Amino acid sequence: MPKRSLLCAPLLLVFALAPNAFAASPTVDPRIEQLLTQLGKAQSIQAVAMSPDGKQLAWVIERHGKPAIEVADAEGRHVHAVTAAAQPGNCAESDIAWAPDSRHLAFVSNCNVDLTSTRVMQNDIYLADTAGHDTPTRLAQLKGYVRALQWTADGKSLGFLYVAGATRHASAVAAAKPAAGEVGVTGVEVQRVASLDIASGALHELTPAGMYAYEFDWSPDGSRIAYTAALPPGDNNWWIAKLYVQPARPDAAATMLVDPGSKDSGSLQHLQIALPRWSPDAARIAFIGGLMSDQGATGGDIYAVPASGGASVDLTPGTHVTPSWLDWSGPQSMLVGQISNGQSQLADYAVSATRAKQQRVHFTVAASIGDGSAAMAMATSRDHRGIAFVQSSYAAAAEVHAGVLGDAAPAAVTSINAGLTPAWGKAESVEWDNQGFHVQGWLLYPAHYDAKKTYPMIVVVHGGPSSAVIPRWPGVGYGAAPFSALGYFVFMPNPRGSFGQGEKYVQANRKDFGYGDLRDTLAGIDAVEKKVPVDDKRLGLTGWSYGGFMSMFAPTQTQRFRAVVAGAGISNWQSYYGQNLIDQWMPPFFGASVYDDPAVYAKSSAINFIKQVKTPMLIVVGDRDAECPAPQSFEMWHALRAQGVPTSLVVYPNEGHHFVDPAHQRDVLQRALEWFGKYLPASN
Repeated sequence: MPKRSLLCAPLLLVFALAPNAFAASPTVDPRIEQLLTQLGKAQSIQAVAMSPDGKQLAWVIERHGKPAIEVADAEGRHVHAVTAAAQPGNCAESDIAWAPDSRHLAFVSNCNVDLTSTRVMQNDIYLADTAGHDTPTRLAQLKGYVRALQWTADGKSLGFLYVAGATRHASAVAAAKPAAGEVGVTGVEVQRVASLDIASGALHELTPAGMYAYEFDWSPDGSRIAYTAALPPGDNNWWIAKLYVQPARPDAAATMLVDPGSKDSGSLQHLQIALPRWSPDAARIAFIGGLMSDQGATGGDIYAVPASGGASVDLTPGTHVTPSWLDWSGPQSMLVGQISNGQSQLADYAVSATRAKQQRVHFTVAASIGDGSAAMAMATSRDHRGIAFVQSSYAAAAEVHAGVLGDAAPAAVTSINAGLTPAWGKAESVEWDNQGFHVQGWLLYPAHYDAKKTYPMIVVVHGGPSSAVIPRWPGVGYGAAPFSALGYFVFMPNPRGSFGQGEKYVQANRKDFGYGDLRDTLAGIDAVEKKVPVDDKRLGLTGWSYGGFMSMFAPTQTQRFRAVVAGAGISNWQSYYGQNLIDQWMPPFFGASVYDDPAVYAKSSAINFIKQVKTPMLIVVGDRDAECPAPQSFEMWHALRAQGVPTSLVVYPNEGHHFVDPAHQRDVLQRALEWFGKYLPASN
């Protein structure tokens, strides 16, 4: 109790000062407000779905601050809104799923969109007839959280993930519940696979009440479900989830197919599994298996296991790309979305009993792509000839792309953001070799670049570490492009531990956080400085999550950086283990728990090398961050102040790991821009 009281005292002080905490600070550069305004003009396209016959598209787009649904033909024409609300814009509507008849569209309508509320959510499921103009029919009125709608092939049932009585989004990055009551007992929310009988409206919760389900897939005939699940709490235990199969009825017995925690799991041992997908003949279930930092940031090898039980097989051992999404396109073929050297690829794979071999790359783009359902996912027609996805890059804001699958990426069929032009400089891929690894990263040039001048450079380390920087159009939230717009080079490396070079590369920073990946990053800085006029005396460092950790840790190992902004970072892996709500992710990376091997956690803790830090550091964090709790930021801030290092700590109320309040998104970006403007002025 005394330790908890000490940790809470600074937090209470911050909240007591909350009314003045986000007062407008003096603007160092008048371009900052202009840039923030411009970033806010991009309309967010959150998801897209293609009808099974390939003739219609539906997408989810943010309108008036809330997600809304629009339907068009496959060429993006004849756009019209679909809504269940009496007045468009009254409710948040999303989670689109076309019925097998290619005429009806199911979606979720949520009229309680206050993400900081602790009230029980109200999520209703509707069915719209896209061929008529009738008001959508409400299929179910549910108290709780609903997502991931998926039809059975016969159109008789609609499956989804359901948290009955939910008061928050089912995600570790969402704001955690305020700590109150008996921890682990009070207010535990469990996500289950549920189904809705379309004819009768009957709701069935299929998976066991004591298991938290993360993803699911219907068998081809709709009689069974495959799903990943673990014991609650759900935010924490995704990293130890197992793969199950059971009949699609309540209280049916489940068969466990894959347990990565088992000694018999082979190359899957202590790794994570995601995206279970039935083969067309229902004989096998394919999935992604690998070392993954976060649910949703999927990457690894492609595995398959017999649906009746047996050993799982790694179908892509030794691959030098990172498969992130898959869909069976035939009994012996798959369509695979993968990351390759910092770019997005879509490829065909031929699948045998023991191997999945890449046959053809349809396209490679220096852009982020996906349909909103999973990382790198494609919306496809029933015959897999038609595809659709949302694409964005540093050069072009998000648009829906759709067309026939071929040898080039389909063109955009919308022009929602066509009038926007980048305020930042051009993007360029940079590659280098270091300590036996081939490494890649992205470099943004300063806006209005002049080769005769020298410029400061900000290094942005991505989160994860199992993730990758892939070009995308920035929003108002924290990101790299705004620094370029204000006259900086911006370097975004994909060092060891990142996706895009194969699973061996992803696992190369196990038990080595902050060392090998920092050496890769420093070597990348050297490579950049040989190409472009960067002033090595004006280097900055920033990042969020794992990037926040690196922003705290790197200044303990090198004096090369002259200013740092650390977002939602980790300063002390030993204390972090007991503070965060997702400790299950750590043993696969560190090799053991902190109680079994405290030394491996200590060696990567910035706090243990704090005497070596001289770099001014701005620290920002949400007060309800479950992944990187605020006490980690307080610990670093306190230590820096004790060393006389210039520092500032800003705690944002009611925010989780991902900020959702637009005012906070703007504030944190503005503060970062001003911090670097103070310590790394862009002008010569």
